[in-house]
Amino acid sequence: MIRTTGINGLYLIEPKVHRDHRGYFLESFNKKWFDEYESYNWVQDNEALSHKGVLRGLHYQVGDHAQAKLVRVISGEVLDVVADLRPGSPSYGKVFSEILSGENKRQILIPRGFGHGYIVLADETIFAYKCDNHYAPEHEGGIHPLDDQLDIDWLLPHDMIILSDKDNAHPPFGQHVPAL
Repeated sequence: MIRTTGINGLYLIEPKVHRDHRGYFLESFNKKWFDEYESYNWVQDNEALSHKGVLRGLHYQVGDHAQAKLVRVISGEVLDVVADLRPGSPSYGKVFSEILSGENKRQILIPRGFGHGYIVLADETIFAYKCDNHYAPEHEGGIHPLDDQLDIDWLLPHDMIILSDKDNAHPPFGQHVPAL
């Protein structure tokens, strides 16, 4: 099931999970789901293992290197957060968040022009995502995830949050100038 989020192009996906005594089966991706809404040419799959308190983001790529993402959690749990950075968008600066877990199997389809990040809420989490454009480090940017203007509730106390030096150095929302 694909649900709208109130932000144009941003969708929450709840795949049908078939559970029985053997475990479960689900389709994590089916092109037919998206053709009615958006069409993407996925070119790269990524996976990250992180521990509780690790916060990754808010990241984006600019210009011709911008990326749409289809994100999900294989095991564990995160609070996934996206911010609309599209100039001229009616929802510019609006933040959407959702708990994604290995249990609920929810996914988020994030169009190009969004900042994306997540914080790990379980002891260990495997996070996976598809991208419609290749990683281009020379065209990436970020917003400091603890920015006061965005006022994101990361669900953990700040003293439990683990940031990379790179993410900690990102400017606040009002100082980034992406050419999205």
